[in-house]
Amino acid sequence: MSEQIILSCDDQGNFLEYISKEAGHTGQGRRHLAIAVLIQNSKGEVLLQKRKHKIFDNIWDITGATHPLHRENGSDESLEEATWRCLKDEFGVQQKIPLKNLGFFNYFAQYGEFCENEHCAMMAGKYDGAVNLNPEMGYEYKWIKEEEFIEDIEQNPGSYTPWAIEGVKVLKRVLVL
Repeated sequence: MSEQIILSCDDQGNFLEYISKEAGHTGQGRRHLAIAVLIQNSKGEVLLQKRKHKIFDNIWDITGATHPLHRENGSDESLEEATWRCLKDEFGVQQKIPLKNLGFFNYFAQYGEFCENEHCAMMAGKYDGAVNLNPEMGYEYKWIKEEEFIEDIEQNPGSYTPWAIEGVKVLKRVLVL
């Protein structure tokens, strides 16, 4: 597989240029588009995973996380296309479920030589089918009531990825509207 090319952007998400995934995640990084995914089932439960990650390893995360990619044919993935790829890669979900962009957030986190410097879309969808966590992506997964998840992430933020914490802030804004 060739090196992933991602889309750098400003703090408002305006495209600047194409960069390597590595350039977006080392040193101070370059701000780039990213996606946080939260899937909910008809029981009101959200799907979480304990992620395998260079920096945030073996802590809880929302359903998935990815970047829209620049493809070899010169086109860019939409937020929906990147989210569907993520769900397929991370959980084996073949269905292109309806998705909604709940809003964007920016965050920066640096740990040694690596960083996260992202303008992130919070994508959400409903799904009741089977999931099969890719063992290369995560250690385990669970379905948890949305209210319990929000309460736990507020009480135990160190147990979650920074984008999960920021994503919940977006989710809570949507819930009060």
